[in-house]
Amino acid sequence: MYAIISTGGKQYKVTEGESLDVEKLNAEPDETVNFDVLLLANDDGKIDSGNPVLKDVTCEAKVVAQGKQTKIVVFKYKAKKNVRKKQGHRQPYTRVKIVSIKKA
Repeated sequence: MYAIISTGGKQYKVTEGESLDVEKLNAEPDETVNFDVLLLANDDGKIDSGNPVLKDVTCEAKVVAQGKQTKIVVFKYKAKKNVRKKQGHRQPYTRVKIVSIKKA
């Protein structure tokens, strides 16, 4: 069984037992979070799609870790003007492991 969830403005295809990195969630490690915004669920070829979301399906996940991605460098300049700006950014993320996808 797999499902398509929406969190942090992005959509992810998830299956039970899978680990993935999502936008930062306010949850501690070993805490359980529920993703209620499911767009599609596939159970052995039987596809349920929401309009726009499914009401009777939930996805339960366990927070594994909080972290930051590798640094990216943003460098802006204007040619022939001696204007330079260097900036770095590390995007925070939450690593979750999908425990179950349940129909109510």
